[in-house]
Amino acid sequence: MALCDFHWSSKTIGKQVGAYVIVPDAGEPPFATFYLLHGLSDDYTIWLRRTSIERYAQQYPMIIVMPDGYRGFYTNNDAGPAYATYVAEELVAAVERTFPAKRSRASRGVGGLSMGGYGALRLALGYPQVFASATSHSGAVLHGSRDQPRKGGSFTPAEFQRVFGANPTGTEHDVLALAQRCKSHDVLPKIRIDCGTEDELVADNRDLHAKLDTLSVPHEYAEFSGGHNWEYWDVHVQEALAFHHKHLR
Repeated sequence: MALCDFHWSSKTIGKQVGAYVIVPDAGEPPFATFYLLHGLSDDYTIWLRRTSIERYAQQYPMIIVMPDGYRGFYTNNDAGPAYATYVAEELVAAVERTFPAKRSRASRGVGGLSMGGYGALRLALGYPQVFASATSHSGAVLHGSRDQPRKGGSFTPAEFQRVFGANPTGTEHDVLALAQRCKSHDVLPKIRIDCGTEDELVADNRDLHAKLDTLSVPHEYAEFSGGHNWEYWDVHVQEALAFHHKHLR
């Protein structure tokens, strides 16, 4: 297994960017690819530093890409960089030019935690032609479906408006609107959502789960004991790996 500290130049966000990439040394290339996203306060090194992702990855013939998402929620910011374009278009293209990755929608999945959990759903539902599967751990899943940040969070109203605009409901930021659009075009990715029962975001995750059911959008939903912390994510990223391995080809 190879671990690469991958750097390249993004024209979309106008700077050099980084990602860690795990490339399997077993199985026959080219491989499916899983894009694994970090949360609001972290960077692309965090999954390697705080979990055993490299060890867990050994049992799957799958490339894992952990990019830097800054504080942009992996969406095209209302007054800032186009982070969705950066990941779904530029990063995917750069990875597939550089690594032995399959170049098809059926072979790409995306997942993440907290901000990255929202980001995974926003990207997979916003780019259903790019990603075939999505997983969210403890996701800030309704941030693009409301007009102000959740009370008690670290995301200020000014930053919220810079990212999502004054009224993101029904826009490209809104995962519910994106899910409804995907369903109407019959291009839904496979979706798995989980959250800890002691997590401050569990109410939002339950709400999203109920609304997806109302929209008849197929998805897996699970709750487990735990909070918004690395003890939880280190355990449940293993389920995400298994989910993507099952659905990607």
